[in-house]
Amino acid sequence: MRRILVVLVSILILVQCDAEKKIVHELDKVASNLLPDSVDKYQDYINQNYQVFAIPLPRHLTFAGERVPLDNLFVRENLDKEILVNTYWHSNTFLYQKRAARWFPLIEKILKENKMPEDLKYLALIESGLDNVESPAGAAGFWQFLASTGQGYGLEINEFVDERYNLEKATKAACDYLKVAHKQFGSWSLAAASYNMGKGGLNNQLTKQKVDSYYELYLNRETSRYVYRILAAKLILSNSENFGFTLRNRDYYKPYSTYTIKVDTTINDLVKFSLDQGSNYATMRHLNPWIRNYQIPNPEGKTYMIKFPKGDFHIEEITETADTNTEDGEITELLDSMPIKKTDTSNLLRKTDNIKNQTK
Repeated sequence: MRRILVVLVSILILVQCDAEKKIVHELDKVASNLLPDSVDKYQDYINQNYQVFAIPLPRHLTFAGERVPLDNLFVRENLDKEILVNTYWHSNTFLYQKRAARWFPLIEKILKENKMPEDLKYLALIESGLDNVESPAGAAGFWQFLASTGQGYGLEINEFVDERYNLEKATKAACDYLKVAHKQFGSWSLAAASYNMGKGGLNNQLTKQKVDSYYELYLNRETSRYVYRILAAKLILSNSENFGFTLRNRDYYKPYSTYTIKVDTTINDLVKFSLDQGSNYATMRHLNPWIRNYQIPNPEGKTYMIKFPKGDFHIEEITETADTNTEDGEITELLDSMPIKKTDTSNLLRKTDNIKNQTK
């Protein structure tokens, strides 16, 4: 019996290897039709077609209504660095744009309600990438509050509930912090810097260096980059096409469609509670990351707002994709449906024809 099993496993492995070889062979055939075989011709093709561009800096730029002194050499080069880093860190910057479509509307709404500049939304993006992460130092949520700081601004933080992960409440807490910082330092760039290094640390550096502008301060490496990273994010996300990013409407993450249940009593079993709503524990936790356990003790009768999905969260329309055997005409149709210039389509096809001719 054991020998039979060994033989069967061996046969399965051989069949799988044969299938993989066929796939690789087909891929090689496709590649050989597109790219030249010889090293010299391949290098020539790279020289002719592969380009990476330096990004032109804007002539004028503001942050939260305040002028950025781009006539200062250090300011200009620091901004240039962060623009290049974020432009060519494609995966990360794509995720920024996708997530921003989901979360910025809510953050913008809360900033507006608190009479705060809209540009401050980019602090959350730079702090966390709009993801509920926790830093090695213990800062958590979109706004990366430490537990002590979050509690100081009214956030509940314990083993059952952690409101640093509640975007609405954490954004309001960030507004409260930044209002105080702006009143203390007199500018939004300094308020933002204090959000990164603390009000006390920033005040000490301003006093020692006898200046009153973020752009004239010599600070630690992280805070020295902080505002420039925010500015780069603002520039790229405000006009991503200028930086080479192409996203269709369907590529962005849409805001969740939810309804809310108001709870002011203890919930002993959040699994059952979720199932009773026609959902499940995993979905409930995903929509309410501030819930940190399987129960919520509530002897004080606090009010909690728990979100559940409207519907079943299934995607209504699956994106159509081109078949691997797509002909040139179908490629043209596919590319023409994308938000790029039509000349790009003809140029791409012309380059493809040139490559094919080089291989003949």
